[in-house]
Amino acid sequence: MSVTLTELVARFGGELVGDGSVRVKQVAPLDRAEPDEIGFVAQSKYLAQLGATRAGALILPPDARDASDRPRILTPNPYLYFARVSALLNPVSRPPAGVHPAATVADGAIVAADACIGPGAVIGARARIGARTVIGAHCVIGEDVLIGEDCLLNASVTVYHRCVIGDRAILHAGSVIGADGFGFAPSEGAWEKIPQIGRVRIGDDVEIGACTTIDRGALEDTVIEDGVKLDNLIQVAHNVVIGAHTAIAACTGIAGSVKIGRHCTIGGAAMLSGHIEIADGTRISTNTLITKSLSRPGTYTSVMPFSEHEMWQRNAVHVRNLDKLVTRIQALEKKLGELEKK
Repeated sequence: MSVTLTELVARFGGELVGDGSVRVKQVAPLDRAEPDEIGFVAQSKYLAQLGATRAGALILPPDARDASDRPRILTPNPYLYFARVSALLNPVSRPPAGVHPAATVADGAIVAADACIGPGAVIGARARIGARTVIGAHCVIGEDVLIGEDCLLNASVTVYHRCVIGDRAILHAGSVIGADGFGFAPSEGAWEKIPQIGRVRIGDDVEIGACTTIDRGALEDTVIEDGVKLDNLIQVAHNVVIGAHTAIAACTGIAGSVKIGRHCTIGGAAMLSGHIEIADGTRISTNTLITKSLSRPGTYTSVMPFSEHEMWQRNAVHVRNLDKLVTRIQALEKKLGELEKK
C-alpha cells in the first residue's frame, strides 16, 4: 500500500509544503528512512538529523517549516500524526470469519456470524461473542462471558466466567481476565479462602498487554473504564477501578480496592498500596511506591535515582537516619531561638 502526501493531508489534516504527489509506502526513523518512506520529528533536538536523512517526505512541527526543503506536512502534533499514518499504512490483518474446526463452542454460546474463533479456542456455555470479534488460537472464554464488537483477543488469552469486555478491545497473548482475587481469612494458623464473587468489567477501546492479569472482585466488580491502556506484566488486584483513558506502563502492581482516576499516567514498576484513591490527571513516575491517597493531581516520584554503588550506600544510610537528623535539627533550632531571645 502507498499513499500521496495530498491524500494524507486530505485524510488527517495538516499543512502541505512541497510536492503533494510524492508517494510513501511506510513510516521510518530518520536515520534509516528510504526515499519511498516518511519520517517525523516530534522534538527540536532531532532536527539536526534532517540533513542526513534519505526520507522522501517529513512530518514536522510548524516552527520547523524551514528546517528542510523536502516535501513535508506541518502539524502541531507530529507524533500523533505519525501514529495515524502508520496505522493507515499498516492495517491489522484479520483472519476469515467462522469457527475453526479445532475450536470448541459450548451449547448455548452465541457467536456472531462474522466473528472468528481460532484453532484450539474454547467458548463456554452462554458466552456471547460480538460482531467482527477475533478470538485467537487457544483462548479460553468462560461461561456467561460477554465480549463486544470488533475486539481482538490474541493467542492464549483467558477470560473467566461472567466477565464483560466492551467494544474494540485488544487483549494481547497470555493476559488473564477474572482470576480470583487474593482473598484469604486467617483461621487458627491457616488460611481460609474467601469466594471472589464479583466480575471484571472492561469498557470500550481498552488495550491490555501480554501477560497482564486483572483479578475479579471479591464482592463488587473490578472495573477498567473506556480507553484505558495497560502495558505488559501488570497486576491489577480485586475491586480496583481504573478511570477512563488512564495509561499504565509495564510491571506495575496495583493492590486491592485502589481507585485510580481518569487521564492518569503511571510509570513502569510503580507500586500502589491497597484501599487508596488517585485523583484524576495524576502522573506517577517509574519505580514509585504510593502508600496513601493522592487527592490533588500532580507528578509524584519516590526512590533515589541510581548512582555509583558506594555513593548509593552512603545516601541510603542518610535516608535511614533522616528521622534522627530531623530531631537534632529541631533541637538546634530551639536552642538557637532561645539564644536569639537573650
